[in-house]
Amino acid sequence: MSSKLEVQVVASRMLNPLICALTLRATDGAALPGFSAGAHVRVSVTLPDGTTDWRHYSLIDLGTGAGATEAPARYTIAVRREDEGRGGSRYMHTLREGDTLSIEPPRNDFPLAGVPAGRAVLVAGGIGVTPLTGMAAACRAQGRPVRLVYAGRSRELMAFLPELQALLGDDLVVHADAEQGAPLDAGALLDACGADDTLHVCGPRVMLDAVLAAAQARGWAPERVRFELFAAPAAQAGDQPFEVVLAQSGQTLTVPADQTLLDCLVAHGCDPLFDCQRGECGVCAVPVIEGEVDHRDHVLSASEKAAGRVMQICVSRAKGARLVLDL
Repeated sequence: MSSKLEVQVVASRMLNPLICALTLRATDGAALPGFSAGAHVRVSVTLPDGTTDWRHYSLIDLGTGAGATEAPARYTIAVRREDEGRGGSRYMHTLREGDTLSIEPPRNDFPLAGVPAGRAVLVAGGIGVTPLTGMAAACRAQGRPVRLVYAGRSRELMAFLPELQALLGDDLVVHADAEQGAPLDAGALLDACGADDTLHVCGPRVMLDAVLAAAQARGWAPERVRFELFAAPAAQAGDQPFEVVLAQSGQTLTVPADQTLLDCLVAHGCDPLFDCQRGECGVCAVPVIEGEVDHRDHVLSASEKAAGRVMQICVSRAKGARLVLDL
């Protein structure tokens, strides 16, 4: 299978003031590669400075028909415009019918867990609902117990609400901060789950951190909570530049406060392994020889983070002024 697919935009519509849905088909009219619930495609985008980059967008499927995603004629994705971002989402919002894109075939790093004894509890925050739409439809198609808890700032900014209501009925729980006066209560969410329920969580880091902390506090086994961040973690207040020494080459680099260690390495001609760039997949792990790490990933265990012998370079940084890595 080719590593790239050429697709054409056949429909573009605004779901609300911030979210645009795009329907894509192969430029040659052929069937597109199949996918499973939770899968995404990587899309080549053009940034304001003229350079290209890749963005991940979940494939949306609300159908419950057998085999609907095995060889689909079209893909649907949804893009939230991030005005403070680097420009990828703004580029996607300029696309119109007839425009073409290069994408990679679907990949699934966030699959629906195998059929457990309990329910599949899907927890969405904002645009993080996109991979969960397919999971909800798959559960309905399989006759599997499912509940979707969908949180957002307001109903007006929450995409696919009518479709999800039609699909799930009373198994859809909507939490609008504007109505409730507070964000979703992660502790109450977990307390309402059965002992055999499995969570699938996608949303902003603050929500994910709250759910993971609540699960740990209640002694939940890690495999009961599957998750995906819908965006790379943003720089944090107080981030400082730091020096990194690459022990194998002897090269010394300075990582700016507003740049990730991974991006700095790539900018200086290094070729480290990486994939998600969100601290979820573990591909970019690098041994640490010296220095204290500010771990920001969701891969390493608490004991691994305390030992400080490895770090995920896509999101983690130095706590001090210097790191020495086995690179």
